[in-house]
Amino acid sequence: MDYSIRMIRADEWEKVRELRLAALQDPVAAIAFLETYEDAAGRPDGFWQERAAGSAETGPGRVRQFVAETPDGRWIGTVTVLVERPSDDVRFGEPAKVDQTHLVGVFVRPEARGGGVIDALFRAAVEWSWTLPEPEIRRVRLYVHEDNARAAAFYRRFGFVPTGDKVAMPGSETEFELEYEVPRPA
Repeated sequence: MDYSIRMIRADEWEKVRELRLAALQDPVAAIAFLETYEDAAGRPDGFWQERAAGSAETGPGRVRQFVAETPDGRWIGTVTVLVERPSDDVRFGEPAKVDQTHLVGVFVRPEARGGGVIDALFRAAVEWSWTLPEPEIRRVRLYVHEDNARAAAFYRRFGFVPTGDKVAMPGSETEFELEYEVPRPA
């Protein structure tokens, strides 16, 4: 499958919405995302416009969404990168101990899986993390549900290692998200 990887543009909010809704219909969405299809589908256009503007190539700099796009303009996969600093509000678990990025919203359409799309998306996201001039990113992290073996296998193959940290899934005391990281190369 032919595709390219790029950051989204602010005016692409409708495609951002469509791909997110497709992701939330995936069979593992309940353990891979922290929202439901119904909640996301009910959000107003303004929410999606703001989301796209905030994570676009020309956005304010703390969030970037990468997409895999086919030559005909169809988006077949995505990953979003959040910049986290020790002085930031807590997003997941504990405050950041170092300047880091956090990969979220990972999704590849079923028909595009197995063709290297996720590898290309992750390369772009991690490389972007290392090239930030300020702050200098010390690690890239992500969380994966303890039962999401497919995702965990990819993360390990890509070079992420478990840190041993975990956080409870919202609303559950028995289900956990496991933290994985890639430290900055020496």
